[in-house]
Amino acid sequence: MGTWLGKGNDPRYTPTTCFETFPLPWSPGMEPVDDPRVVAIGEAAARLDALRRNWLDPEGATGTELKKRTLTNLYNQRPAWLQHAHADLDRAVWAAYGWDEPVPAEVAEDTILARLLALNMERSAQHGSRI
Repeated sequence: MGTWLGKGNDPRYTPTTCFETFPLPWSPGMEPVDDPRVVAIGEAAARLDALRRNWLDPEGATGTELKKRTLTNLYNQRPAWLQHAHADLDRAVWAAYGWDEPVPAEVAEDTILARLLALNMERSAQHGSRI
């Protein structure tokens, strides 16, 4: 989400509107550190990061090869290992919300957005604030 600013109508990013109202599974800084769901998210995220780093900077790659190894190129190729790593992270986050069934890959984006909006509205009502 953003706004337009200035004479050139330049885009301006609005992080307070985007992230401060996003209904994360737990409030930032309030994550139950020892909760298996938090641990699963951390492990899946670390694995995804390690896999991407290994692809971006493989041992023995030349400078010419490394110039071709960008995140954009990786995601344009979307190899199976990357898709699986993202699916693992998606499932871990899904479980953190308490949404056990069905798995995220089987749910329409509109359904996910509706669930997040409902959660946002619920939390907003609990805190007596408006979104």
